[in-house]
Amino acid sequence: MQQPLWNFEQEPAEEPLDETSINLRAYFDHLPDEKLLQYHSQWSDEETIDWDNNFRDDGNLMLLCSERDVDITEYRRVLEKCIAYRSRVRKSVLGR
Repeated sequence: MQQPLWNFEQEPAEEPLDETSINLRAYFDHLPDEKLLQYHSQWSDEETIDWDNNFRDDGNLMLLCSERDVDITEYRRVLEKCIAYRSRVRKSVLGR
């Protein structure tokens, strides 16, 4: 497996991280920057779920090797932190 350019998984967090939290951060590290830049916080939960296209029928993210489910509320909260992280480090990572 190819290592992602990003390292949000290792970024310090305000709250304690469990295995699922770390896996979610790693999941976002593997999303292409072009896709992440398409996200709009104004989207409805349904639009966000459709955009990601990796949610189960029960409304939780399909995230392997996790202790608990990730719902859309947690997903959006962490996604927005990931977007802020990438905005801060994009120039040093991508040179743009």
